[in-house]
Amino acid sequence: MTAPGTGTPLDDPETLRKRALAALLTARERTALLTSCVEDPELTAQHSPLMSPLVWDLAHIGNQEELWLLRTVAGRDAMRPDIDGLYDAFEHPRAERPSLPLLPPAEARSYAAEVRGRALDILESTAFQGTGAPLTEAGFAFGMIAQHEQQHDETMLITHQLRTGPVALTAPDPLPAPAFTGPAEVLVPGGPFTMGTSTEPWALDNERPAHARLVPPFFIDTTPVTNKAYQAFIADGGYTDRRWWAPEGWSHIRAHSIEAPQFWYRDGGQWLRRRFGATEAVPPDEPVLHVSWYEADAYARWAGRRLPTEAEWEKAARHDPETGRSTRYPWGDADPTPEHANLGQRHLRPAPAGSYPAGQSPLGVRQLIGDVWEWTSSDLLPYPGFSAFPYREYSEVFFGSEHKVLRGGSFAVDPVACRGTFRNWDYPVRRQIFSGFRTARDAGPDNA
Repeated sequence: MTAPGTGTPLDDPETLRKRALAALLTARERTALLTSCVEDPELTAQHSPLMSPLVWDLAHIGNQEELWLLRTVAGRDAMRPDIDGLYDAFEHPRAERPSLPLLPPAEARSYAAEVRGRALDILESTAFQGTGAPLTEAGFAFGMIAQHEQQHDETMLITHQLRTGPVALTAPDPLPAPAFTGPAEVLVPGGPFTMGTSTEPWALDNERPAHARLVPPFFIDTTPVTNKAYQAFIADGGYTDRRWWAPEGWSHIRAHSIEAPQFWYRDGGQWLRRRFGATEAVPPDEPVLHVSWYEADAYARWAGRRLPTEAEWEKAARHDPETGRSTRYPWGDADPTPEHANLGQRHLRPAPAGSYPAGQSPLGVRQLIGDVWEWTSSDLLPYPGFSAFPYREYSEVFFGSEHKVLRGGSFAVDPVACRGTFRNWDYPVRRQIFSGFRTARDAGPDNA
């Protein structure tokens, strides 16, 4: 068996070790930037009750790395058992964390750096094959920790977006793209496909196992919904017409006086937005960003369409009708490159709709990976045969109807934590996340 798309045998421990090292170093480089670009008071402040202070994320990253790599994999004694409770995400809600005796910034940096130094020594000495231990087979624990840190790097970028201080982060914009002139929607034929994975070495528990899923034919938007299209919904009274809204969504937007995506405001006849401390005109051709599930669902209803199910989204992203197989990404099995998708905080905004033709699916659907997380209509539920690993709190405790699934990743997501099977989730009211959407519609039996 080979690693998908690489031609590298999965039993090649040195290749996996290099991959894990690169992922860990890339994550730490980003963490360092996100926590060094502002002064200490900005690190210790809570910029929104929905988010932790940045310094909490920094020490939590180190604490999780110590717990899983130093203690669990290597069997070493705890370095700082006194802080475990402070950085347990389930013990203290985010709104309470500023009141805890957190490590100050210098101490948090020192702790995370010391853990990392020891973890790299463990990486060098740990067997990745034939151990009989699922946690270390194929270097899973190291991949899990790299993904965990990158997930917090995205969380910290969200906190930077919520900050009201001056600009601290900059990045080049995506390359300009010609106006997209392709079809507005694509037909995805009906029939079975393989959803999830049983072979991706670092796939997390909720992505497993691979299983057959039957999906009727449907049409899906070729690109995510743009700001221009969403402005038409606003202009047509979308936020004042309860016909388009789920009852809970209507109650929520009325209670909170929501009239547009988060960070948008009107200046005369123009829509402006705040993005990482700067004010700019809302770019019409970019995918809409910072909308809740309720807003996405209302727009879809207004447009005479609906949100795709999670299975539909994954079939559009992974199924190759010619071969009948499911690929790792829309473009195939190869790891993402800058030509495929907008990932890794390389840019701090979505690329124009229709960008990255090299990343499109065999059916021609674009930007399924990167740019914006895409809301689906589905609740977060386990796959048939699901087994929690290595701990229930990663996903099992979130299963149910409270959370909606998002797919595809955003510009803030690193490739190590983004693939065609990756599942994200959040409450349907959440808007601070880098969320957008695309819509779908039934095709009918004639298009099977």
